[in-house]
Amino acid sequence: MKHKEPVNLKAVLIVYNFAMVGLSIYMFHEFLVTSWLENYSYLCQPVDYSPSPLGMRMASVCWWFFFSKVIELSDTVFFILRKKNSQLTFLHVYHHGTMIFNWWAGVKFVAGGQSFFIGLLNTFVHIVMYSYYGLAALGPHMQKYLWWKRYLTSLQLVQFVLLTIHTGYNLFTECDFPDSMNAVVFAYCISLIILFSNFYYRSYITRKSKMS
Repeated sequence: MKHKEPVNLKAVLIVYNFAMVGLSIYMFHEFLVTSWLENYSYLCQPVDYSPSPLGMRMASVCWWFFFSKVIELSDTVFFILRKKNSQLTFLHVYHHGTMIFNWWAGVKFVAGGQSFFIGLLNTFVHIVMYSYYGLAALGPHMQKYLWWKRYLTSLQLVQFVLLTIHTGYNLFTECDFPDSMNAVVFAYCISLIILFSNFYYRSYITRKSKMS
């Protein structure tokens, strides 16, 4: 795109973002209802590898969650086509580029069990996040209703803190869930807390100080 004009993707972005809201609502519903019907524990939940209807239902939504991470690579493509290079940060590329591999392994080896908590929290956050992006895509006249962007970043940080606590707890207790997976998730969440905290500080704390 170096020698090309930015592409106007307003209609595409509106459809895409609200479609992602719909997909996130579906996955959140499936994670929540399936875990409730199968009496999942929020402290320690082994993977149900049986071909039972609920076990397969949880495996299915885990697959959709993985596939949604493939779809979300479109975010990066849209930034490039619109020449929004400032949004192609290390945080963005790292987060989007690694989630696919993390959840490929998750679906292949632990499709369910306590990994459902990651999907449950992340799909809820993405309902809010893609709603924000969808409203922003409607045009500049929506900006006055989007004062809550700072709180969206805070919600993302809360998500990673909760996942770190949840995974860390299982690293030091007896739970029939692979410690290797817990260790990877724990380290990954720590890295995201650091990166998102840095983004929050630069975007809201430093900027506010400069304005004052």
